Amino acid sequence: MKFTDSQILPAGLERSLRFYVTNPSPCPYLPGMRERKAFTNLAVSDADSIHNSLSQAGFRRSQTIAYRPACPRCNACRSVRVPTREFVQSRNDRRTLARNASLVRTPVEATATREQFRLLKTYVQTRHDKGGMSEMTYRDYMTMVGGSPVQSLIFEYRDGEAEDAPLLAVAITDVLRDGFSMVYTFFDPEQESRGLGHYMILDHIRHAQDMGLPHVYLGYWVKGSPKMDYKRRYKPLEMLDGDQWRTLRDDE
Repeated sequence: MKFTDSQILPAGLERSLRFYVTNPSPCPYLPGMRERKAFTNLAVSDADSIHNSLSQAGFRRSQTIAYRPACPRCNACRSVRVPTREFVQSRNDRRTLARNASLVRTPVEATATREQFRLLKTYVQTRHDKGGMSEMTYRDYMTMVGGSPVQSLIFEYRDGEAEDAPLLAVAITDVLRDGFSMVYTFFDPEQESRGLGHYMILDHIRHAQDMGLPHVYLGYWVKGSPKMDYKRRYKPLEMLDGDQWRTLRDDE
């Protein structure tokens, strides 16, 4: 179905792109609710520029598709980002960074490797064994990683500087004009005590600060969803409210 809601679509792009909406399906975050998504194809000319505009309007990327929630009676999913210039590390953040001081971040081309895929399968089987990615094949992963029509990188995190050091964590990250958009992260579940998911977000914030990039986009915060509430720990946190970004209040 073609989608035309001007409150969701970024100004100007609704005339140059075709937007559609999915059929209702069970919401993965709020029990008893159903979700719909507006989406468009990013495999077009000037994809990077369009992706930047869509990201600022609350869209996320999955392979060649940009999407955002379009639920008619629910507004629980809110796009959030960390303003890196204002971010201040907490005591817990500093402990997590110190705990993972041996990790070495290496940016590599967005191309799948068997090593990454083995880590992904271990992560999914341990953390999300009933999710949609549990049946993913290596060919599926190659499409997921290598099919991006926009500027995208993989950050590999190895435990040490040796070339064959163990791969402990991976972040698939889009590079925007105004920051990083963290598309998907996964890590060695046997190293859970190190807080690797938390560490990768902190490291993206630190890397963006070093590069002078003002934002790290974290996807959607879903009020009322325990598994998404961790994003509130990054303060200040900006939330897209209508067509304006504002700081998320503690009482929200």
